[in-house]
Amino acid sequence: MGKNREFDAVVYGSTGFTGRLCAEYLAKQYGVGGDLKWAMAGRSEDKLASVRDEMGIPKDVPLVVADASDPASLRAMAERTNVVLTTVGPYQLYGNDLVAACVEAGTDYVDLCGEPAWMRAMIDAHSDAAKKSGARIVFSCGFDSIPFDLGVVYLQEEAKKQFGSPASRVKTRVRAMNGTFSGGTLASFKATMAAAAKDPGIIELLASPFSLTPGFNGPAQPEGNAVEEEEGLGWVAPFIMAPINTKNVHRTNALLGHAYGEDFVYDEMMIAGEGEEGQKMAEFLAGMSGAMANDPTKPGEGPSKEEREAGNYDILIIGEDGSGKSVRVGVTGDRDPGYGSTSKIISEAAVCLVKDVPDGDGGIYTPGAVLGLKLVDRLTANAGLTYAVES
Repeated sequence: MGKNREFDAVVYGSTGFTGRLCAEYLAKQYGVGGDLKWAMAGRSEDKLASVRDEMGIPKDVPLVVADASDPASLRAMAERTNVVLTTVGPYQLYGNDLVAACVEAGTDYVDLCGEPAWMRAMIDAHSDAAKKSGARIVFSCGFDSIPFDLGVVYLQEEAKKQFGSPASRVKTRVRAMNGTFSGGTLASFKATMAAAAKDPGIIELLASPFSLTPGFNGPAQPEGNAVEEEEGLGWVAPFIMAPINTKNVHRTNALLGHAYGEDFVYDEMMIAGEGEEGQKMAEFLAGMSGAMANDPTKPGEGPSKEEREAGNYDILIIGEDGSGKSVRVGVTGDRDPGYGSTSKIISEAAVCLVKDVPDGDGGIYTPGAVLGLKLVDRLTANAGLTYAVES
């Protein structure tokens, strides 16, 4: 029944912008000294204490000193907790030793990673050891890719009810997204581009929808990189998170024994609108991905509380069974995707691992494969998300 450790969860990176929000959320949602034993972790005890005070977090939340440049400190932290929640990225720069420490200690792990080449390197390096130690390593537990990955899990359950089988073709279309990307996401993007410049193999991993499913290549997938007009939806444009989300959705399918089928086809786009105005907006959105790489937001910076609370997102997921029948699911979030919603999502993912699925085989997972509908329930109850079948 899980691990008998000093803490249920440790928020590593609690002095960073997103880590602070995670600590604030856990304090508000779960309190201190109650059913969830948790701690704040980072490089400096003094800075952790000052952040704890700034955020209005009770003084009896324990502080753990750990530093990405000191592997022994990471191992010591991992050995004290059931799960490490880490916001310290880019993970390809700061994550290797922490994943290794968690794998060695049999400690569960959740992060906000959207770096597929690094994720594949970790899968190749640690899958066997994680299976042996019982550690469950779960990447991409923020806006990328939980609303999408779990949205497809949720849709497939409905498809099985309605069709008697999963949907072999699923389209995700983002209807609205208001808010900012995190500075950490931008830093990860730049680090990935720098790594790709040195290693052409990384470009192949970034391009393949199946780069996170070693040993399996499915059918050709839509590229999703051009403006198109779709019947019933209007003009659609490339969606900047699609390259990571689609890989995670395909990995979930593979980890679930190809529950969606080996012929499963999936893509993501952003809805821009109808008619000429919709086409103009789609073309504008298509040009936004290049601008993202030059965004001035730095890691550790982010929008104000008011800006985070004014953000939101609305996602439509459509599943088709090949005979003309379809099912639609809507997923919404009540905060800006990059910070307000992400901090709640990853916090609940960590709690879900500890409380709702305390037992399970070790390995390197996606949220959809290891947390599934249990996390959907937790997110809808606590974190301002909705998952609902639409007519």
